[in-house]
Amino acid sequence: MRDDKIFRELTPLDEIARENQVIKIETDKRRYGKFVTIVSGFDPHSEDIKELAKTLKKKTATGGTVKGEKIELQGDQRERVKKVLEEMGFRVEVEK
Repeated sequence: MRDDKIFRELTPLDEIARENQVIKIETDKRRYGKFVTIVSGFDPHSEDIKELAKTLKKKTATGGTVKGEKIELQGDQRERVKKVLEEMGFRVEVEK
């Protein structure tokens, strides 16, 4: 099942805008040894970050939040997030 707002039919300009964005995915170790996946690099003028966060949380079956122009997801979700974002047409870099 695809969300209409995120997976809507992209115009050629939308595709170019998404391909030009380089999305970085990294993890951070927080208190008590918990990991957080941080997704950044979105253009806030062309992307609805809150809707993207909602979709990523749904696809990874985890909690998360939006902080500024970054999306934070609970746990180490690098591979799942990479797969979902690439399906949406973004270029993705995973930092280890």
